[in-house]
Amino acid sequence: MLRRNLLHMVRYPGLTVFVIGAPVVFLLLFVFVFGGALGAGLPGVDSAGGRTAYVTYVVPGILAMTIAGTAGGIATTVAMDMTEGITARFRTMAISRASVLAGHVLGNTVQAIIGVVVVLGVALLVGFRPSAGPVDALAAAGLIAAIAFAVSWLAVAMGMAAKSVETASNTPMLLLLLPFLGSGFVPTDTMPTWLQWFAQYQPFTPFVETIRGLLLGTDAGWNPALALGWCVVITAVGYAWSMAIYERRSVR
Repeated sequence: MLRRNLLHMVRYPGLTVFVIGAPVVFLLLFVFVFGGALGAGLPGVDSAGGRTAYVTYVVPGILAMTIAGTAGGIATTVAMDMTEGITARFRTMAISRASVLAGHVLGNTVQAIIGVVVVLGVALLVGFRPSAGPVDALAAAGLIAAIAFAVSWLAVAMGMAAKSVETASNTPMLLLLLPFLGSGFVPTDTMPTWLQWFAQYQPFTPFVETIRGLLLGTDAGWNPALALGWCVVITAVGYAWSMAIYERRSVR
């Protein structure tokens, strides 16, 4: 099942290019168009070094957005399998039912990691300079993989719950908004008071702050524990939700 989903990346390169290319475009847009102004608003930064400081600040948010952006592709693929009958055929085969969904999840996790590597490479070209040592770099890579795994399970559930392929492609857009409504692009304390509470406690804020702390060597506080906790919760919810739908449709 993993091999099948990896082949989708080769056979449908347009979707893969969009999933990886969109975050690169956002990175270039925010660095070269908005970076000077937004960077000057960061604490302790003057207008002369605004763009340089903003590159360092925004890259972790772009990496989180890259992971969230893969949700639409996997949800669409799952919905296509559900509507075209291939999933019904898999149910008649002597294979684990969880493996059908796990193949989607692992394939999307691999795609998300590839996207993160590409975006990080472009970030290095435009001035991002992480200070992480080998241990922190491995920890950041592990967390990115865990986030991608969790988001993939939730996206699979969204795709299975959707009534059509079109709905499946649109529903995960909610996940893509979360990095913008957290600390991915601006500090949460610059937001209105009514928005700060949501920004501080939604999952992508600890995701971004932990990645930022690991890559830049800053104090992440309790964010690593919160990030891992959110990964466990999102994975559990996505797995239980998707398996419940799969089992319910299997008895029809």
